Amino acid sequence: MSVVPFRIDRSAVPLLKIEELSLEFRTRSGIVRALDRVSFSLGRGETMALVGESGSGKSVTAYAVMGINDPAARVTGGSIVFGGLDILAAEPEVLDEVRGREVAIIFQNPRTALNPIRPVGRQITDILLRHGNVTAAQAPKRAVEMLARVRIPDPQRRAQAYPFELSGGMCQRVMIALALACEPSLLIADEPTTGLDITTQAVIMDLIAELAAENSMATLLITHDLGLASEYCGRIAVMHAGQIVEIAPTARLFAQPRHPYTTKLIAATPSDTTRLDALASVPGGLPDLRRSDLPACRYSARCERREEACVVSPVPRHAFGEGLVACRHPL
Repeated sequence: MSVVPFRIDRSAVPLLKIEELSLEFRTRSGIVRALDRVSFSLGRGETMALVGESGSGKSVTAYAVMGINDPAARVTGGSIVFGGLDILAAEPEVLDEVRGREVAIIFQNPRTALNPIRPVGRQITDILLRHGNVTAAQAPKRAVEMLARVRIPDPQRRAQAYPFELSGGMCQRVMIALALACEPSLLIADEPTTGLDITTQAVIMDLIAELAAENSMATLLITHDLGLASEYCGRIAVMHAGQIVEIAPTARLFAQPRHPYTTKLIAATPSDTTRLDALASVPGGLPDLRRSDLPACRYSARCERREEACVVSPVPRHAFGEGLVACRHPL
């Protein structure tokens, strides 16, 4: 197998930059306008969360960075630059080299992401042989070392296990080992604690944070859990119906949210001091993204501050210190 002689620039500032990304899916029931002018950046060693309701476009954004969206997806505008590489213009052979070696992803459901008929150690070995610059003799030993690194007990024996023989938490650790085997510069963690109990969630997130710090690895955490994002991320980007509505340092976002949607999300997020009767749901629902008459601000139908201009005119973006908000009437 030939190796494409391409290396991203890990010192690029920012490491990842997405500008005005718009993407749609062509389906039998119509065109789904999944992303609308999405823009954000991520620096080396930084951990940022992309939060929002299910269906808001978080995973679609992540898959666009990886270049693994469904064939029905079509980018209609914008750019994705990762370490100097134009992801949208890159040849498939180049993307094949970059995925796994320079950017890796932890999927939501490790049981479906892992190969069910291949021992987990062999799956890590396959990644190492493809991207890790190791010999066939070195790869199995390195795979066991990776399982030990993610604190799987008796890694030599567990390397011979199949996914169905491991717990959900163990499978997630195997996914982390797979993702980090080649020491990528960017890790995308797509709802990495889904389906795990609260104790295992904390262990998995602590492990990701620790390994990211060791390698100065940038991490994009995709989650619907604002509380989880607040514990592990320096910045948070809030997404609604395919649009980024607010980006801010975590402490400032919680202390002074600027977008009405962010305010509602925070009010609906449980905390150690929140009474159940004090929690409030976000009224309304996401708009049908197949509509040909989607409003300029896709939150407008749910917003108490909306006016006609919110529906028909492009949404202005206001900078506030280190953050920004996309709203005609920010708080």
